[in-house]
Amino acid sequence: MAQRRKVARFAQGSRFAFGTPNGARLAYTVRCMVEAKVVKGEEVVQRILPVVLAGGSGTRLWPLSREQYPKQFLKLVGERTMMQSTLMLLRGLAHSPPIVVCNHSHRFIVAEQCQELGIDVGAIVVEPASRNTAPALCLAALRAIDDDPTLLALPADGHIGAVAAFEDAVQRALPHVGAGRIATFGVEPSRPETNYGYIRIGAAEPGAEGVFNVEAFTEKPSQQRARDYLAAGGYCWNSGMFMVRASVYLQELEAFRPDIHQACVEAVASEQRDLDFHRPGAEFHDCPAESIDYAIMEKTAKALVVPADLQWSDLGSWNALADSQEQDAQGNSVRGDVIAVDTRDCYLSGGDRLIAAVGLDGAVVVETPDAVLVAAKSHAQEVKAVVEELRQRSRSEHLEHTTAYRPWGHAETFNRGDGYLVKRITVRPGESLSLQLHRHRSEHWVVVSGEAFVQRGDETFVVAADESTYIPAGVRHRLTNRGPDLLDVIEVQVGERLSEDDIVRFDDRYGRE
Repeated sequence: MAQRRKVARFAQGSRFAFGTPNGARLAYTVRCMVEAKVVKGEEVVQRILPVVLAGGSGTRLWPLSREQYPKQFLKLVGERTMMQSTLMLLRGLAHSPPIVVCNHSHRFIVAEQCQELGIDVGAIVVEPASRNTAPALCLAALRAIDDDPTLLALPADGHIGAVAAFEDAVQRALPHVGAGRIATFGVEPSRPETNYGYIRIGAAEPGAEGVFNVEAFTEKPSQQRARDYLAAGGYCWNSGMFMVRASVYLQELEAFRPDIHQACVEAVASEQRDLDFHRPGAEFHDCPAESIDYAIMEKTAKALVVPADLQWSDLGSWNALADSQEQDAQGNSVRGDVIAVDTRDCYLSGGDRLIAAVGLDGAVVVETPDAVLVAAKSHAQEVKAVVEELRQRSRSEHLEHTTAYRPWGHAETFNRGDGYLVKRITVRPGESLSLQLHRHRSEHWVVVSGEAFVQRGDETFVVAADESTYIPAGVRHRLTNRGPDLLDVIEVQVGERLSEDDIVRFDDRYGRE
């Protein structure tokens, strides 16, 4: 008990450590906590704190995945989104409410999808900029250092089919992580995959079953080298999932990447609360971008690997997604309204329109309302080059779908032409758009269903179903749904500039600028 009180005192001291110029006091606190917990005979109760890393952009699954709505928020396998499925993995584990780390622009999507599951999230940490997984996990570790839990870091965009095997792997790793090691979960390879990193399995950990030291991490191999790995045995795929004590992670990060550690310490010190979100300070912009693998795992002497048959995929390409789904007699994976004639080994995904495929072999066809991808399976990894080309041409198809999700509901673009834009706006009960004006466009609103409470200049009035109103350019206005049902409005924009940068906000309940 005396040692536990000592740990608690040091942990409490860490609350005041973030303001120091070089983070030295925090580093000292972390070292003392580690030393206190490994005192012989001291029993440490481990608390698992899941950290869901949801900051990816998912460019390889364009056009389904967009920058503002990447793959972790899509329903690619089953009835839940990838992030929701990741959260549901935790049902069989005793754990604290998870932390979700996400991009600033995705915060409301994360909150809504957690709410749909009824999951109590301990915190949603909003990254001011995308800086990869090592800084993201550092933000979570700094938040949790007072209790020094066992962090279970899970990418939000992976798929695990064998939940029981996952739970068993976590239990196998738990005592070793409690003793100061860092565990990664290896996936038994089923094919010579070139798109995953590999782990070379070392000697078995003494007195442990199914836990091994890491001999080496290897990059994504060539096809021949991947075949050699599979034939030789002793290799597993790197799943990108980790378990580590918060104090151990901070200690190792400070040792190997003090620049990342310091930037995160300063960012957490200046963190601000934004509604239900935790927003680290602007210092995070100066943080180098690095993965956990590069920053720590390839350097540390504390790495362990727990191999398991997880039926895992990162669903990072159209080929991987096709392999994860049922196939017909011709080897086709089909979603949506599809007719396939004399077509083999294809991935065919339809949205709003019929896809008719004739005589295709080894192709990917993905239809969305504003874009259609047609690619050979052998070139499916090159889709990200299309995204870069869209970016270079200053187009918008890589950013958002025609349906854009907002904290108040969503807006679907129906038609666009020279000087006009037609949208359907759906506002949830009790929600409201910001008080705003547009300098370069006017808007016509026609209420389709529900009842709209409208603020226009100094006026406030109600617009019922089958009624309309007009918002001139330069006039402050707000649309609110005060009723119990969804509010659907057809909005016709007319003007010389119809982009989102023609919004001047004066008041917004969601903290948007």
